Amino acid sequence: MKTALGDIEIVSRLGADERTLAFDALDGLTRPFKEIPPKHFYDTEGSRLFEAITNLPEYYPTRTERAILTANAPQLVESTGMAELVELGSGVPTKTLLLLDAMRDAETLDRYVPFDVSEVVLTESAKMLVERYPGIRVFGVVGDFERHLDALPPAEGPRVIVFLGGTIGNFPPGSRRRFLRGLARALRPQDRLLLGTDLVKDPAVLEAAYNDSAGVTAAFNRNMLAVVNRELNADFDLGAFEHVAFYDREQEWIEMRLRALRPQVVHVGKLGLTVHFANREELRTEISAKFSRARVEADFAAAGLELQEFLTDPDELFALSLAGVRRAR
Repeated sequence: MKTALGDIEIVSRLGADERTLAFDALDGLTRPFKEIPPKHFYDTEGSRLFEAITNLPEYYPTRTERAILTANAPQLVESTGMAELVELGSGVPTKTLLLLDAMRDAETLDRYVPFDVSEVVLTESAKMLVERYPGIRVFGVVGDFERHLDALPPAEGPRVIVFLGGTIGNFPPGSRRRFLRGLARALRPQDRLLLGTDLVKDPAVLEAAYNDSAGVTAAFNRNMLAVVNRELNADFDLGAFEHVAFYDREQEWIEMRLRALRPQVVHVGKLGLTVHFANREELRTEISAKFSRARVEADFAAAGLELQEFLTDPDELFALSLAGVRRAR
């Protein structure tokens, strides 16, 4: 699609054989310890609730990451020479605009490559961006960034892949390192990765961020059951589950779960599945790992990456890590 202001191209790698909600629900609800992965939070209502969460006083990650970017975007553009920005899980770009603005101001901005599961969101975002940045090229990839990194177009200039919001913490450790190895393979020596990570801190601060006083996170958590009800013809009673979020000090991560308030039987019509919940049995919906600098460096080293900059806020709540492919010694 060519517009008066810039070029837009959208490609899709999603097909009928993709790992869908049905696949994940069948797999997760039949395990001894039930779970459904957090990517299924984000229907329209889930996205609205998460946007509300980011504005809550207890939820510091979004505003803190934005502040780090505000303070460091020009320096990051200068040090990397970035002309292409690849954003994984882009959604509607907000914080990323700080980097794109800095690229525009430095006169290096050439191409933005958003990667997301929603073609509608990618298309609308692309139209907004070509108006905001005349001459920019947008190449959107519709797909699962865990599985379709090979769909990225060949780099044409210095490229930075950004993965913001602390989403890397949703991966279990083994999956996280495999994913980072895939990113390392996608980088040339002149390219960089910019990774957002929530940091280990006072457990009370962490738990408050996932147990807000307004109950928005609880509604967000229970909304996953509404998604399963609607999409898979299930009969979860949302009022029969309570929101649980706690910090596991040994694993250094937050777990979010839904706890059954009484014994119950749930039918998932499209799967022909009957699921039994005991009283107080829990369904895990998310892990969110927290990081130290040492943990980031260890994960990078295991993936063939090398930490180059570790940028934090004054209170060391959150970090942005800039990495490149590790050079042979």
